[in-house]
Amino acid sequence: MQVAGKAKTLAAGWIEVGTLEDIPRLGARVVQTPDGDIAVFRTADDQVFALRDRCPHKGGPLSQGIVHGTRVACPLHDWKVHLDSGLAVEPDEGCAARFPVRIEGGTIYLSLAPEEGCPNK
Repeated sequence: MQVAGKAKTLAAGWIEVGTLEDIPRLGARVVQTPDGDIAVFRTADDQVFALRDRCPHKGGPLSQGIVHGTRVACPLHDWKVHLDSGLAVEPDEGCAARFPVRIEGGTIYLSLAPEEGCPNK
């Protein structure tokens, strides 16, 4: 699902990207931005996370990976990445930039400004 055309820009760099029901449990959707794609993930217990849609290893599309718990496995080389921090699971190293998300009344809002602590790759 390409959300770019559907996203509504809100105050302070937040955009509306759809509803919680738009993302299947253990799935992801991609938001296209001028600075690169952002993957928005939904866990089995309805937590929502957003990461730059590039694995820190070789740039694989994390949005196409398998979500398990609060991790996603890159579809290219099976690197695991923590959804809450963007950090690769040890012994692998690297980080996918993470983005703030919030849910209000079932609607998902995404900040286009990456959080501190991880390079914006």
